[in-house]
Amino acid sequence: MINITIWYEKLQEMTTPDYRFVKIPEDKREEVEKYHAKGSKAIKEAYPLGLGGTLKDYISQMDDVSVTLVTLDMPEFGLPDELLEKTDVLVWWAHVGHDAVPDDLARKIQDRVLRGMGFIALHSAHLCKPLRFLLGTSCTLQWREGDFERIFTTSPTHPIAQGIPASFELDVEEMYGEYFDIPKPDDVIFTGWFRGGEVFRSGCTWTRGYGKVFYFQPGHETNPTYHNPHVLQIIKNAIRWAAPAAPIKEKIECPHVEVSPESKYQK
Repeated sequence: MINITIWYEKLQEMTTPDYRFVKIPEDKREEVEKYHAKGSKAIKEAYPLGLGGTLKDYISQMDDVSVTLVTLDMPEFGLPDELLEKTDVLVWWAHVGHDAVPDDLARKIQDRVLRGMGFIALHSAHLCKPLRFLLGTSCTLQWREGDFERIFTTSPTHPIAQGIPASFELDVEEMYGEYFDIPKPDDVIFTGWFRGGEVFRSGCTWTRGYGKVFYFQPGHETNPTYHNPHVLQIIKNAIRWAAPAAPIKEKIECPHVEVSPESKYQK
């Protein structure tokens, strides 16, 4: 059984901004609320179950998994210690509330990945604290509003690429372009191309300690990306790949090694 937790920020899906997590000056709130209401409607049109609910509905169809969906507005920011310590793979979608996640929670996630938990960051989660802590870079990139995207499979033998064609298309997706400030990936499994001419390392993996990390670019909240069968298959494959092959370690430590009496290095 793989215990999967989907952490979904949810802020943009709410009808009005949650000012506990989004800091907006008083003189800008009316304008922001109108924009927010329009975006919230568009998300609900694209995802009648909600974006987080759509991900949960699909992932729950996998064999031998248990899926929990949590959101930022829940107690303890959705991830109390007891839930985090039961999680084998943490799937993270976030956009406008990165700073609302406490550093100590992000460090707990980082620690559990180092001990063996899998971590999958989707789309605008490139700026989430857990990923930035794990990678040690700004994770910034270039972006603009929607464009046509063609995604190429550039590491076809990787487990995450199984069942995915040489390329597939998304009629509309937010453009993310290079330079993407990340450390050199272990593998660049997918590369995106946009009609504006931009390219992007859209599917990257890293190993951190005993844990596996995957970042996947497509998934703007108002686009129907998470209805695309190839995108969903990639997420499913990534969960299987990132799931720990052995029990997650209780802690990371440097083991003491006894030196044999015959060793020339013995004092």
